[in-house]
Amino acid sequence: MHPRIEDYALISDEQTAALIGKDGSVDWLCLPRFDSAACFARLLGDEDNGHWRIAPKHAKGLCSRRAYRPDTLVLDTEWETEEGAIRVTDLMPQRDRAPDLVRVVEGLRGRVTVRSTLRLRFDYGSIVPWVRKSHGHRVAVAGPDSVWLRSDPAVPTWGEDFGTHSEFTVEEGEKVAFVLTWHPSHEPRPPMIDPYKALHHSVRDWRKWVGHCRFDGPYRDAVVRSLITLKALTHRPTGGIVAAPTTSLPEEPGGVRNWDYRYCWLRDSTLTLNVGLSAGYRKEAEAWRDWLLRAVAGDPADLQIMYGIAGERRLPEFEVPWLSGFADSVPVRIGNQAVEQLQLDVYGEVMDTLSLAREAGLPTKPHMWAIQVALVEWLRSAWRQPDEGLWEVRGGRRHFVHSKVMVWVAADRAVRTLERNPELEGDLDGWREFRDEVHREVVEKGYDAERNTFTQSYGSRELDAALLLIPRVGFLPPDDPRVIGTIDAIRTELDHKGFLRRYSTDEATVDGLPGSEGTFLACSFWLAEALHMTGRKQEARELFDRLVGLTNDVGLLAEEYDPVSGRQLGNFPQAFSHIGLVNTALALYGGDGAG
Repeated sequence: MHPRIEDYALISDEQTAALIGKDGSVDWLCLPRFDSAACFARLLGDEDNGHWRIAPKHAKGLCSRRAYRPDTLVLDTEWETEEGAIRVTDLMPQRDRAPDLVRVVEGLRGRVTVRSTLRLRFDYGSIVPWVRKSHGHRVAVAGPDSVWLRSDPAVPTWGEDFGTHSEFTVEEGEKVAFVLTWHPSHEPRPPMIDPYKALHHSVRDWRKWVGHCRFDGPYRDAVVRSLITLKALTHRPTGGIVAAPTTSLPEEPGGVRNWDYRYCWLRDSTLTLNVGLSAGYRKEAEAWRDWLLRAVAGDPADLQIMYGIAGERRLPEFEVPWLSGFADSVPVRIGNQAVEQLQLDVYGEVMDTLSLAREAGLPTKPHMWAIQVALVEWLRSAWRQPDEGLWEVRGGRRHFVHSKVMVWVAADRAVRTLERNPELEGDLDGWREFRDEVHREVVEKGYDAERNTFTQSYGSRELDAALLLIPRVGFLPPDDPRVIGTIDAIRTELDHKGFLRRYSTDEATVDGLPGSEGTFLACSFWLAEALHMTGRKQEARELFDRLVGLTNDVGLLAEEYDPVSGRQLGNFPQAFSHIGLVNTALALYGGDGAG
């Protein structure tokens, strides 16, 4: 039986990440970056597409228990067998030069025979490397990639069935360590790390980082786990945050809604910055703001909805036919064609982010205001265009109401910045007029007076969960009857067993795709915050409690959730979901312990 998405746990060195299943197998790892080709791709195929399992020799099923060490990203997986018990500890230490994957096996009770099976497959599971021995280690090479496997001298390895195997026994208190290290094949092997020192330093460093968290209210453990996850999805050298470390985990098992999320979306920017600033992580917030400024620099007409980790603009989408897909969900896609879409809302999100950064006192950059002026001026002449909207529909452009609301946000933040910083230059009167014009049109064309709700697009009767953000961004106050009506309509029409869909997929022409999808977790977090803002605080807290209850056994959330099967769906773990968890906790309970 294929693993479930929620069966996986994450480890990361803040430049790439690995997913490890409950069966002790590393099934996904891209080296050297989040968006590099995978050398373990069993997640989207089978064992022949690459994996690394360490478990008791006779263990056929899943582990007995697993957990992260408190306030760290160090994973402990324990196995109880008739022979005894062992613990496998997995981590990726922050790298000096090369990425390392460390796996430490420790005997807890009795005498257990352990088996390690390593199958390296470069280029998303398609290339079998040449493996040889060198200085007592195993080295695998194919094209640009080289991987070294180092184990304790007393643990022999052998090649069999295009894999590297080892078998050994551990008694109580005994430890055996493995280190997998990647480097470019044309370069010398990087210095070897001490796995036990790396473990010690990783635990110490993560706990030191968590110590800066300012939130001490209810659900602190869930908030801290989400913050650690967001840190793990951050590319330390550039400050960019990937939406998820995976590609093509399905929004519908067996369906075609499978996308590559290993890139940085501008739509996440304001919410991400708010998490950093509110939770006590100004350094990370500033790094993200600086990444944003570098990424959007240039002609405002060329602004993209997403970029590569270092701000790369070209993310061509193609399919990988040799992978069977997670739960037979094909195609498996690499790259993301949505990069070519027009999404007007991103201009509002960028302006909102930079306004928030300025108001929070982050050090300004000399060119920051010039970029903002250019963005709002371009938007003033282009905002009447239809677009693909924040959900990146592939069924044609529309006048999405959320997009127009975010156009208003862009103009509003430009006006507010000028009003509060008279030393800056800009067309204050013109931007006020622009802001008011957008507001009038949205209220006139995007609001259904008969049903007392804003709609997904002009003239449509469909709803969109993104409209829950209207009071959050300040377009209308929370007590406005139109806001309350919109919240109630969305709750009724987009509800699926207590959680929210993004929009209805019954009308296939909206997103241009067949099939359906699960409930979108970020939208349900938005609903909890909207209920809180409109005075329904008990209902908000009850919904938030149910959402936190959807995290898997190690506190992680995917993009979506199917309340019928009780399974997580979509790419995993998803930054947008964990951003929603933290921001909603801060909104609902910030007064109980944040500050």
